[in-house]
Amino acid sequence: MDLFEYNLEQNQSYKPLAERMRPNNLDEFFGQKHLLAPGKVLRRLIENDRLTNMILQGPPSSGKTSLATIISKMTNAEFIKLNGVNLGIADLREAIKSSKENLRLYSKRTILFIDEIHAMKSNVQEALLPPSEDGTFILIGATTESVMHDIIPPLVSRCKIYSFTHLEPEDHKQIIQLSLQNQERGLADKYTISDEALDYLVDITNGDVRNSLIALENAAYSLHGRNNIELEHIQEAVEQRINGLSQTDFYDIVSAFCKSLRGSNSDGAIYWMARLLYSGVDPMYIARRMVVHATEDVGMANPAALQMALAAKEAVQFVGMPECRMALAQAAIFICESPKSNSAYKAINAALETVKNAKPFDVPVHLRDGTKTYVNPIDNPDTQLEYFPSEMKYHKFYKPQNSGVEAKIYNKHMIKQQRSQ
Repeated sequence: MDLFEYNLEQNQSYKPLAERMRPNNLDEFFGQKHLLAPGKVLRRLIENDRLTNMILQGPPSSGKTSLATIISKMTNAEFIKLNGVNLGIADLREAIKSSKENLRLYSKRTILFIDEIHAMKSNVQEALLPPSEDGTFILIGATTESVMHDIIPPLVSRCKIYSFTHLEPEDHKQIIQLSLQNQERGLADKYTISDEALDYLVDITNGDVRNSLIALENAAYSLHGRNNIELEHIQEAVEQRINGLSQTDFYDIVSAFCKSLRGSNSDGAIYWMARLLYSGVDPMYIARRMVVHATEDVGMANPAALQMALAAKEAVQFVGMPECRMALAQAAIFICESPKSNSAYKAINAALETVKNAKPFDVPVHLRDGTKTYVNPIDNPDTQLEYFPSEMKYHKFYKPQNSGVEAKIYNKHMIKQQRSQ
């Protein structure tokens, strides 16, 4: 580090408040007590400088990068920081080369921290496998996305996954108060904040400390001679609630939406749908999910559900947002309030499993193309034909359920079964 870099490092005034207030040590770190409270395994590994490969997964601004910065100050290893967004093979090779030289020349370990590790291409992730396995470096990855969906399984298997959570409101409030009071890195005790404004700021930013500190700084600097931050100042600084979805949130909310459709809970389905729409999820994706559930979960109990779902899809294409939200809501409620039957779903799955595991039986002669022995059952209702291969005579794939419209089919099958006994 030369003199100019040193002066830049010492001068914090140009940095945003959120960056200045990053914790310098574990005692300044708020939240994640399940991982970093005194006596917890991860804290002991950091304090004893005995780290192993790990991935820190959690929502934005929950402390992943801050913890990595603390580790860089507490460890005796060299610390290399990269970002998965623009990380290529050449950059990784340079890091591997540097790590090997540290071991060979100085017997010193290297910690390779990769922020946004989920953004790396799969072939670059694969290049991490040998050096992270043989100890060339200790890998620390940070991601807001799903480890299982966005990181290749071999890399996941080489790392311990530590799950971060949103900050608790009280921890969040303490960070804001410290930011107001800190003389060196904060707002130097020049401003105060009302309880109402503080509660609102913590609530509307949903545990995202970075965004709350950005809003706090904007509100403070807009006071024009006053020094008390009121609710109206925070409302001006944060115009709308921060409800963005990470990939993990997306999968969880889609799962909740689908389970609400299946569980006939209209309020739940509408709420989770609203979360998806508000966060900018393609309404066509939601329509596709409802087409699936109209056939998988409602099915024969109310065949009109499929028509309703397809009509919602057409509405999405025809009018788009925001108006198509009404058609989506109508279809969701129709699916929820319909009787349920998954008999068609079970029937095709059972048939596919049989086709997969059994040899292909011949088509009966009277069913083959061009046959002279076929009798049309509509014109000859008393004719008995076998529609199965003789070897599968006793197989039964479709089992109607006593629900909705399908109840009539169920009763017909029950009568036929009783007659055959």
